[in-house]
Amino acid sequence: MTLLVNPSSGGGRALAALPLVLEALREAGVDTQVTHTESLEHARALAPAAVAAGRVPTTLSGDGLVGAVAGALVDTPGAVMGVLPGGRGNDFARVAGIPLDPVQACAVIATGVARPVDLGEVDGRYFIGIASFGFDSDANRIANEAPARLGNLVYAYGAVRALGAWQSASFTVLVDGQERSFRGWGVAAANSKAYGGGMFVAPEAELHDGILDVVMMDECSRVHFLRKILPKVFKGTHVHEDVVHQLRGREIHVSADRPFTIYADGDPIGELPATIRCRPAAVSVLLPAAGNGAIA
Repeated sequence: MTLLVNPSSGGGRALAALPLVLEALREAGVDTQVTHTESLEHARALAPAAVAAGRVPTTLSGDGLVGAVAGALVDTPGAVMGVLPGGRGNDFARVAGIPLDPVQACAVIATGVARPVDLGEVDGRYFIGIASFGFDSDANRIANEAPARLGNLVYAYGAVRALGAWQSASFTVLVDGQERSFRGWGVAAANSKAYGGGMFVAPEAELHDGILDVVMMDECSRVHFLRKILPKVFKGTHVHEDVVHQLRGREIHVSADRPFTIYADGDPIGELPATIRCRPAAVSVLLPAAGNGAIA
């Protein structure tokens, strides 16, 4: 196995966990080669090289590195990747049933089953979780600049901080030919259920159904957002609010009346206007056996 470690992930959480992770992998009989990644582009180059050498590229990081490595392995025959949570959000692990303790998650690397997982694609760049824009563009930018000590609360912090300056925008969304135009807060195209450290923005999304869940939020007051929407996102019950709408599809064309950066897996991935697609069964990931919280 080639363990790809992002030294700065989660404010240094990955690096702090590394000694215990290596001990757990050694005890499990997993031969491990450690490589520290310098950037997402560096990781994208390392992952196929690991597969070519007969090793399983495994991330010890946040979701940004998970998505980058997964995207680098698309169309790579026989490629399988592993995931050890080492970031602030760790939402892929949360949704896929991988233990959030990286030491406990080592058992999945040793005994897990390779299962196909869908990816999302924004104009040629891949993501494994949720691509979003609008209010989320501002909230993600602020979260990425926030102090590491906030942990997974950094995303809620970003949302609250972005609230004061937010002005609604007009969006046009075309989902498999079905168009919806509205004025509001923004759009999320979800391959997975959660982002932001346990915010279940798309509670019906699945990692292996070949479809993206598109969640849109109409205009409402800041008070309504703060009291009725944001608290409910952590349980996914916000989707029952009248201002929240959902569509499902494989190809989504999106635009707005002003520029927005699209964020996915915590990182900027594109700009509007854009086309977002689902790539079914695009990569195989070592996951827990069914019955332990794993995807079926």
